[in-house]
Amino acid sequence: MTAIRDAIVEHALIHVAFDGWSPKTLRAAAADAGFEPSQGDRAFPGGAVDAVAHWCDLADRRMEAALHEHGTEGLRLHERVGLAIRLRLEQWDMDREAVRRGVALLSLPSNARTSLRCTYRTVDTIWWAVGDASTDFNFYTKRLQLAGVYSAVLLYWLDDSSEESAETWAFLERRLNDIVRLHKARHRVRAGLSKVPNPFSAARTVAEKAQHMASRAPRFRMPRGHRA
Repeated sequence: MTAIRDAIVEHALIHVAFDGWSPKTLRAAAADAGFEPSQGDRAFPGGAVDAVAHWCDLADRRMEAALHEHGTEGLRLHERVGLAIRLRLEQWDMDREAVRRGVALLSLPSNARTSLRCTYRTVDTIWWAVGDASTDFNFYTKRLQLAGVYSAVLLYWLDDSSEESAETWAFLERRLNDIVRLHKARHRVRAGLSKVPNPFSAARTVAEKAQHMASRAPRFRMPRGHRA
């Protein structure tokens, strides 16, 4: 079924510019792919939103394959991430109108859950594809940060008329460098804080010493036979 859905989505792109992501587009795409027009409805029971979500999945799979084929030896982590985003967008360079309409459809409040699921799957695929296997708290912070970067770059790319999207890739590089600088600053702050004495520990130590000295101090005893 995945191959059928892939074929229908690919053939739908040329129709989206005229009819948007709609049942009409899916039926025409199914016929173009060599199926019965009704196959478009059966392949995507959720309608156009289902088709756009599958297209996002197809884009993620192709990005991962392209990144593997391209190779990332010698690249730093943020450079591998930038390459993955670039490869994902470049493959649809001639279908920006379909992408724009897909983004508009997913931006509707009723499709918010699908939009979040697609974005998370994309950033998760990128991190795994570039070789990051963190499982601690960074697992979530990295995906949250990358979701913001990817969404901003996607919108920038949709309106970029520069040659070979040069302005988009420059924008992407700046955003990734900002994150790198932020991480370095955080590490410096943490390293500095680790050298600062903990005031609570110091207070606890003083209290413990005072208690110890008090326990060893000689106790005053009243003389025998003395009455108060």
